[in-house]
Amino acid sequence: MPLFIGLMSGTSLDGIDAALVRCGEGRPELLAAKGINMPEELRQQLLSLCQARTVAFQDLAAAETAFCQLQAEAVRQLLDTSGVSIKEISAIGSHGQTIEHAPYGYQIQNGHKADSTPYTLQLDNPSLLAELTGCPVVADFRRRDLAAGGQAAPLAPAFHAAVFTAEEEWRVVLNLGGFANLTLLPPTTSKAPVIGFDTGPANALLDEWHAHHRQERFDRDGQWAAGGQVDEALLDRLLDDDFFGRPPPKSTGREYFNKDWLTARLTDRESPQAVQATLAELTAASISSGIEQACRQQAVEGALTLIPCGGGAHNGDLLKRLERRLPQMALTSCEYFGWSPDWLEAGAFGWLAWRRLENLPGNLPSVTGAGGPRVLGGVYSA
Repeated sequence: MPLFIGLMSGTSLDGIDAALVRCGEGRPELLAAKGINMPEELRQQLLSLCQARTVAFQDLAAAETAFCQLQAEAVRQLLDTSGVSIKEISAIGSHGQTIEHAPYGYQIQNGHKADSTPYTLQLDNPSLLAELTGCPVVADFRRRDLAAGGQAAPLAPAFHAAVFTAEEEWRVVLNLGGFANLTLLPPTTSKAPVIGFDTGPANALLDEWHAHHRQERFDRDGQWAAGGQVDEALLDRLLDDDFFGRPPPKSTGREYFNKDWLTARLTDRESPQAVQATLAELTAASISSGIEQACRQQAVEGALTLIPCGGGAHNGDLLKRLERRLPQMALTSCEYFGWSPDWLEAGAFGWLAWRRLENLPGNLPSVTGAGGPRVLGGVYSA
């Protein structure tokens, strides 16, 4: 079966994930993976572009070139460690770096919307990546779904279905990246559609608040949050945002949930550690509410398997909060199914590249709200 490389840089902006996957008949298989850290200078360049109302083209071009060079280095290191030649790779699936995701149009704070066309922007240069690697590249996966009336996100649920669907068991795949999204997978014996949507912030606000007060990029294992006391009044104010009550399809990102969004809901009387604990509880509360909403929609009753993935799957405090709020669910590691939680999303874009070359749809209209199945991505020859 053909080999593909998937590349992913999430909203946490911590690095490039590269996954080598075998695709074809049956479940996609993870063969090797490599992650490389985002240099601080590039990370700051990308952060400055996120939420920027004006952008100089030379700054955009410089960040894009540096980002693609880092992607090419991730590919080189992955091939070195796996012993696979670039000639054996059918294509690279490149997600790019999301700069803004606005499926409802440009959002002004507090949920008010300006007159704006829906858009999603991933910084990438697949032509340069193909030149640097000598391998065909599939990129720009999201905008076709948006053009078909969808949210352009989340796209991973189609891949989750290919990897995790069981014959008789309902399962929930929970991606804990910068933002959290869930996939409710019906068993193969059911005719129910796959449901998936973003539930709200996960690591993005936790990381930003922690970095501001503790001078470290993230709260390792959620230790700082675990030592704090949840501020219930603050939690209520955060959960009062319209996004959490909005029915799916829905997706979000840093342009909506950011430091300004949080600051507008603070009284300046909260301790920094209490805010960290409350943000962790916000993530757990919004996820549990989303899972309950999806289960009601599909009339699912009884115990389910919850499969966490993404960087947040290593956050022990966050997982304990989820267990407390979802006692009927059994948390099961991705490792049990042959996938590390760190490489699942990169693997998804390798799989989506395979779908594109096979001229197969990559979206799920039941997830994104698109007008129908669509073949996603453009192909850039080597």
